[in-house]
Amino acid sequence: MASSPVPPAWSSDDIAARILALPQVEVLRADEASGAPPAAWGDRFFYVGPDRRRPFATIVEHDYAGSDEESRLDRPGVFRLSIELGREEFTRRFGYPPAEFDGHRASVDFTALDRVVPHPVYGGYAWACVLNPAVGSRDEVDRLLGRAHERALRRHQRSQDRDRHRAD
Repeated sequence: MASSPVPPAWSSDDIAARILALPQVEVLRADEASGAPPAAWGDRFFYVGPDRRRPFATIVEHDYAGSDEESRLDRPGVFRLSIELGREEFTRRFGYPPAEFDGHRASVDFTALDRVVPHPVYGGYAWACVLNPAVGSRDEVDRLLGRAHERALRRHQRSQDRDRHRAD
């Protein structure tokens, strides 16, 4: 049986579907009804649990003028998947801790497609990103999303445990 060819790149909707297939994941798509500022409309934030305390991944398809333009998301068809790694994974992946990100910023090409790099704005908080994930980053993106999701599940469980103890 012949296998079907692997598409060269995932679309942002393909990525969103992969994330939403993980257990207990909810998405908030920023729009006027969500109360998000107009600059964020269309952005997708992925959470574990309904409390939406902290996303573990995001998909952004446009620049934020004056504050987040280094990825050049203004290019046709370019989007950014961002993933919270945590300090340990960030350090393992990039060879330095998030606290040292600013010292390495000049060596990062934030416009490169299909390459996992520190996030241009949130790298110091242990976030990574990849523009238009494709064959070159697919396995690593799946691994990092799985790890970020597991961290979010644990964080959500701890939050629920704390809330239960407060109610007792």
